[in-house]
Amino acid sequence: MEQKLKCCVIDDEPLARDLICGFINKTPFLELEGSYASASEAIRPIIEGRADLVFLDIQMPELNGMEFAKVIPPDCRIVFVTAYEQYAIDGFRQNALDYLLKPVSYSEFLTAANRALQWKVLKEQASSSNNTPDDNHYIIVKSEYKLVQIDTSRISYIEGLKDYVKIYTEDSPNCIMSLMKMKSLEQYLPSGKFIRVHRSFIVNMEKVKLIERNRIVFGKTYIPISDTYKDAFTTYLQSHTVTDSPNENQSGRSDL
Repeated sequence: MEQKLKCCVIDDEPLARDLICGFINKTPFLELEGSYASASEAIRPIIEGRADLVFLDIQMPELNGMEFAKVIPPDCRIVFVTAYEQYAIDGFRQNALDYLLKPVSYSEFLTAANRALQWKVLKEQASSSNNTPDDNHYIIVKSEYKLVQIDTSRISYIEGLKDYVKIYTEDSPNCIMSLMKMKSLEQYLPSGKFIRVHRSFIVNMEKVKLIERNRIVFGKTYIPISDTYKDAFTTYLQSHTVTDSPNENQSGRSDL
């Protein structure tokens, strides 16, 4: 059975709204669920889960697109469609899948729609296999207006910088930067392999080769182990440390 995405279009400009509706109708894997002149009209169908994807204008009377995005369920993805380029960063902070500037061409629209379809397929694959965070073998993050798939087994460590994260992999000298919080990313990482060792660092324990002076060493990079996360880190080490006596690690002593 062909995968279909149910779509809503919200725009107070009739011509712009009709254009996006026309694009949806000519795209085989999209289905128009509803067309609305204001965000307030669309609240009920979207909250009830009738849409997988919302094409949302920003500048609208009563309730603007940025405000409305905050109440859209996480299972429904957003593509902002607007004439104002300056809202792009704010749009991605609302977990938008894409940001299209008017007038929108069909090729631009189709690129955004394909991203939404990819997200839907991966989401359903994970659900059908009873996937849990510990089973995740890859994650998909937004970076520089693109979606990047990352094999979690290749991640060495992750650094958090306010609203951004830097993901360092073993096969690239450059990090992947994405606009998100560390806490948001952490829930999608296999908890049995990834451990938070500092408010600004998460490490893949399978990639840790050397620990010295309360620091994890990745080449020329030294990652501190803070007191807040030290107990959990020490417990992990004790459960994986080979010693002469099976009771040697039960004292709770840490030589980090």
